[in-house]
Amino acid sequence: MSLTHFLRATLAAVALATAGLAPLTFSGPALAQAAASAPATVTPVAPVAPAAAPAATKESVENPYGLEAMWKEGDFVTKSTLIILIIMSMGSWYIIVTKLVEQSKLINAGKKVSEEFWKAGSVAKGAATLDEASAYRYIAEQGVKASEHHEGSLVDQIDRHTWIGMSVDRAVGNINSRLQDGLAFLATVGSTAPFIGLFGTVWGIYHALTAIGIAGQASIDKVAGPVGEALIMTAFGLVVAVPAVMGYNWLIRRNKSAMERVRAFSGDLHNVLLVGK
Repeated sequence: MSLTHFLRATLAAVALATAGLAPLTFSGPALAQAAASAPATVTPVAPVAPAAAPAATKESVENPYGLEAMWKEGDFVTKSTLIILIIMSMGSWYIIVTKLVEQSKLINAGKKVSEEFWKAGSVAKGAATLDEASAYRYIAEQGVKASEHHEGSLVDQIDRHTWIGMSVDRAVGNINSRLQDGLAFLATVGSTAPFIGLFGTVWGIYHALTAIGIAGQASIDKVAGPVGEALIMTAFGLVVAVPAVMGYNWLIRRNKSAMERVRAFSGDLHNVLLVGK
């Protein structure tokens, strides 16, 4: 190949390349068509926050093995046992509260005796300073009555010292007996309530065994109800018995403390009545 042919081929290639890179121009319908075919500019849209999920509500599931279910599904023996335990519990709390009130009144009356009774001019005047329902006033009045009505009666054969002492001791015994009222019930409840609850437990286990025998298999749905009933009865027996035992011991101790003051007062009153003759 000559130099001339080489130069011509090179120029032709450059011309073809330059023609391919020439800018394109549109006018009229061609421009509109090109604009329509051009891709549209997309405006970015902010992401929408998802709606808050509603708060989960806790569903209350009825306990099929609770106290209410036991009462609805229990038989006559179960209900009777539960009623007996409730009555025993109510009676125990009633006695505990009333005895505490009585003991508080007796203790307060003892304080009033030391402040007012012994400062009076006589036993009769001292008794008038005490409350009408006071145990100390009752003892003082019994002592005065025995001192004034000793002579001219069938008790003349008993010396005055012994007669006054007997009258005062009887009054103290009546007060002590009044303080002991109801404590026997607490002792009975404390000793028998666990066994009544145990009876309910045995009855519940019997129902569980019966359900197993009828179903032919020891599935949990057949055993859970009667066993739960048995456990509830055991717990009820303990709940009734424990306060009764504790209340009994507490009241006995308070009675002992209160009666020590009453006996001390009765001894001093006895001596004053003898000297006052």
